Amino acid sequence: MITVNAMGDNCPIPVIKTKKAMQALTGPETIEVLVDNEIAVQNVTKMAASSGGQVSSEKLGDAEYKITIQMDGAPAAEETQEVSCVPDARGNLVVAIASDRMGSGNDELGKVLIKSFIFAVTQLDELPKTMLFYNGGATLTTEGSDSLEDLKSLEALGVEIMTCGTCLDYYGLKEKLAVGSVTNMYSIVETLAGASKIIKP
Repeated sequence: MITVNAMGDNCPIPVIKTKKAMQALTGPETIEVLVDNEIAVQNVTKMAASSGGQVSSEKLGDAEYKITIQMDGAPAAEETQEVSCVPDARGNLVVAIASDRMGSGNDELGKVLIKSFIFAVTQLDELPKTMLFYNGGATLTTEGSDSLEDLKSLEALGVEIMTCGTCLDYYGLKEKLAVGSVTNMYSIVETLAGASKIIKP
């Protein structure tokens, strides 16, 4: 494990430090990058993914984020993206998830599809501003969810993850929320009303 401490560094320093660590690799290695803002998470993630890394990220606390990059070795020269500072990649899109499965028919298939859907959201060029989870969807943000790693990465990238408190209470999961924050119906309505676009899988 290689740790890159970029806390307090402004763009493009976190990207440059991470790129140097990647280029110095002599074999498979995991690089852990510590930064203090969401834009740095977005920039480092974009560079590392374009260089062949498997990337995940997590919000550890206020102004504290960890990006984990798994590399097979140093990136090939043609894979390495030029260091650049991109603006915030979040638009005013809201994703509203009301179930722990996607579509109707086979429940097991539906669970596979919702997991794939959430992963696909992490790959969007323009990330959603907010993801809302209510009714059965509330179980996706709690302990044991197969989508926790992807949701934590989205939160670290600045996406607001909000779960209905009434729903968590109903399912007995209030103490098991593992990502994002608890919200209420007024905030859910307000968020949906203010969205430029809403996706409901």
